[in-house]
Amino acid sequence: MADDTTSGAGLDLGVPTAARVYDVMLNGKDNYAIDRQVAQASLEVMPELKQIAIHNREMLHRVVRYLAEEEGITQFFDLGSGLPTARNTHEVAQEVNPDAKVVYVDIDPLVLVHGHAILAENANTRVVTADIRNPQEILEHPDVTALIDFGKPVCVMLVGILHHLLDEENPGGIVETLRDAAVPGSYFFITNFTRLGDAPESAELEKVLLSQLGTGRVRTPEELETYFEGLELLSPGLVPLPLWRPDGIVRDSTSIAARFMTGGVGRKP
Repeated sequence: MADDTTSGAGLDLGVPTAARVYDVMLNGKDNYAIDRQVAQASLEVMPELKQIAIHNREMLHRVVRYLAEEEGITQFFDLGSGLPTARNTHEVAQEVNPDAKVVYVDIDPLVLVHGHAILAENANTRVVTADIRNPQEILEHPDVTALIDFGKPVCVMLVGILHHLLDEENPGGIVETLRDAAVPGSYFFITNFTRLGDAPESAELEKVLLSQLGTGRVRTPEELETYFEGLELLSPGLVPLPLWRPDGIVRDSTSIAARFMTGGVGRKP
């Protein structure tokens, strides 16, 4: 585990972050006691969260591989990326095309610290510390514009991040700003916690996220569909994560673990 006795780059070890809680769920080691506390509280409400995190990462692998191999996308803009570990975007994209460019953006300064260590010799990947709630500032950040050419198609990735924004923080407006900045032929890859009418735990989890992280909004499928306005949804549409172009047979598509997050990929026409 990360050293809880030092604060590194000005880190407040008493404040949990979504990036590090996600790292806990992926059985990572770059997290602190407070992050493990939040993860445990969430798992007590919904024990399936670790499997959900795995489904989220596995869909990321499939989407990035498909866009790099089949659609020729060479730029990936991963917002709210979390730690660049556990086989993340740059590894998948650059296996297909070593020249693929990847920019990770996260509010957690630990992401930048680890990113510099992991990616020190990778000229095609950068990590930026920024707040997704200020999308225009991110689009104009010099480390972003040095690597991402918004005059060419890009994959904008909002994977498991919008559910950490409250309604009053205007997640739809953030998506709209990013969509307007992208040229036709760009793709938007979005996943989000989804309210399940037959699973009261989904509402309870929202309460835990709000009390422990200060953020958290489990949205309905209809709310998630609004994020894809102005985009052409790729088949099979907005679906539970394991059902988006699976590599093999999906043996359990009805469980909470399979259905609690949905995602999709849209193309800007």
